[in-house]
Amino acid sequence: MRKLAFTRAREDRAPLIVTASAIHALDETGSRPEAFLVFEDRVRRLGSLEECRETASTLSPREPEIRDFGDAVVVPGFIDAHAHPLMLGQMMSWVDCGPERAGSIPEIVALLQEAAREIPAGRPIRGYGYEQRNLAEQRHPTRFELDEVATDREVYLMNASGHGGVVNSYTFELHGVTRDTPNPQGGEFFRDGDGELTGELSDAACNVLTGLEGVKIGHHGPNFHLADEPEEHRRQLAAAQENFLAGGVTTIGDAQVSRREFDMYLRLADTDDLKVRVSMYLLSHLLDEAIEMGLHGQFGNEHLSFAGIKFYSDGTLGGWTAYFPDGYVGDPCRTGQLYHDPRDYTELIKKAHRVGLQTATHSQSPTALEMVIGAIEEALAERPDADARHRIEHCGLPTPEQIERMARSGIYPVNQPQHHFNWGEGVEQAIGTPGERFNPLGEFERAGVPVTISSDAPVADPRPMEAIQAAVSRVTRRGTQLGPESLGVSVDTALRGHTISAARALGREDDLGSIEAGKRADFAVLAADPYRTPVEDLANVAVLETWVGGERVYAREA
Repeated sequence: MRKLAFTRAREDRAPLIVTASAIHALDETGSRPEAFLVFEDRVRRLGSLEECRETASTLSPREPEIRDFGDAVVVPGFIDAHAHPLMLGQMMSWVDCGPERAGSIPEIVALLQEAAREIPAGRPIRGYGYEQRNLAEQRHPTRFELDEVATDREVYLMNASGHGGVVNSYTFELHGVTRDTPNPQGGEFFRDGDGELTGELSDAACNVLTGLEGVKIGHHGPNFHLADEPEEHRRQLAAAQENFLAGGVTTIGDAQVSRREFDMYLRLADTDDLKVRVSMYLLSHLLDEAIEMGLHGQFGNEHLSFAGIKFYSDGTLGGWTAYFPDGYVGDPCRTGQLYHDPRDYTELIKKAHRVGLQTATHSQSPTALEMVIGAIEEALAERPDADARHRIEHCGLPTPEQIERMARSGIYPVNQPQHHFNWGEGVEQAIGTPGERFNPLGEFERAGVPVTISSDAPVADPRPMEAIQAAVSRVTRRGTQLGPESLGVSVDTALRGHTISAARALGREDDLGSIEAGKRADFAVLAADPYRTPVEDLANVAVLETWVGGERVYAREA
């Protein structure tokens, strides 16, 4: 892969020497130095405290600052290779209707009603976080139940999957959706046995919520991000990055960038308010424009860069829109959908691959994965590239044979263990016992396929230690062991999956992902050593501080 050029100038400052009870560099040798030296924004030396002092004296006449974190532990800054920061920022101002706050539909309605009393008249009411199989009723709410919240303004309740949800009757009326409205390509307005709208909508059908000025993505993916004023989007992104930093995340792969997200990042970068590093994946409807502009590889500076093109092959397991042509065990009438005709999709992948662009395709079901893997194989056969690093996002249920082919083609799956932590039982209910293989990280590792971990925030909170616990234990939030232990991975593999392996998935391993001389000085300070913490307690290991480029950008309140 092509490497990025970094140009941002750094102010002069004294060298910094970091030491702690343990420093896990997560380099290839697994070194645990006593200390490391930071000068400007890079790591310059690892070794003993005295060795770092000696090197510091050759770099600057200024006395080095010694930062001793005592009993705390230092690890590289976590890299969240697949997330949706703007969506996270939006939902931080929405009503939390997740399992910790609501276990039934009446409880959800009550939360939304409470919010409606506080939100000014006419403004939409938006909730998030429900997972229908976690509710007492074991179903989605209906538009009639949301009508109890409001009948004179929009009400939207987003499913935990992020790929759909439920609206009230007013929302359908406002946007002219009736029982006779056809389903859009890549989405569905769900109907009952009599053909009446239930209020549930999925994937591309959510485009109706964006109004005339919203971004219309169509068969190139669902439209997660609802339209707000530019300054409000800017505020949302700023709030979201603080959320990532609180989890020790220093670099994000934004897996759904349209012009709107791009503009917001440029605004933050222009005012020097972009504290995390962001690698952007432009949505596939921008592929031709990217090629025309000459975006034939990575470019950017150390904080904001272009990485590749994002595609969708099918929907989500959580929302039952991933493509299972024979139907779901939980509902044989539902099949989900493919976003593209397989031949059309293959041509898109080949077009991107010909000019050297990395692709990242959302894909969950074995059928959808077959389309993706087959397309990548064709692209590689046409133009061989041993380091193309095409990605498959989520990659929930590949067959063993598909995993072997992924290894041969150098494909990087980017998984989210918090998904099986939060609703792994629901996948089994949806598709039967094959669902216990959801996120088969252990199988990837044994086949030589890289293990990469991310959050998919806001579908899950950007809390890497929770993701690491889920990857190791395979135990869900309800205490269910999801499949055999062999599907899990070690603490070391999981930590690397959220740091150096994630950096490779972004094409930034020369600069990020481990604490090594020459790399950016991004690191997180943990309250306990993950290698010495019981697996069931990993999620509770607190992030005390987060550093980016040798500067502290987050400190936990005492």
